[in-house]
Amino acid sequence: MPKITFVMKDGTPFTVDAPNGLSVMEVAQKNGVNEIEGACGGSLACATCHLYVHPDWHDRLLPEGGMSEDEEDMLDMAFDLRDTSRLCCQIMVKDALEGLVVAVPGARTDDWD
Repeated sequence: MPKITFVMKDGTPFTVDAPNGLSVMEVAQKNGVNEIEGACGGSLACATCHLYVHPDWHDRLLPEGGMSEDEEDMLDMAFDLRDTSRLCCQIMVKDALEGLVVAVPGARTDDWD
């Protein structure tokens, strides 16, 4: 079971065990990361599961062919959009995500660059 670290708004890292087969959104919700709302339940119909992916991980998480047009359209509605923004309902947990680092919207990620 891979470990995923969520960087909270105050900069505190919160590391959780993430079961394979769940989305990162579901993992966040099951572990009390309240900043990840997921209002649409992961159906790609809102932007309330928006987060920032650490740059070392961003390209590795993109599906073959890049981000879907639907995800890009939904991200246009997100607050504080950044180059590494993703909707975490679209990121499925698998063993290869061991060590993934993401940040909730509004978190300072200055040291990521």
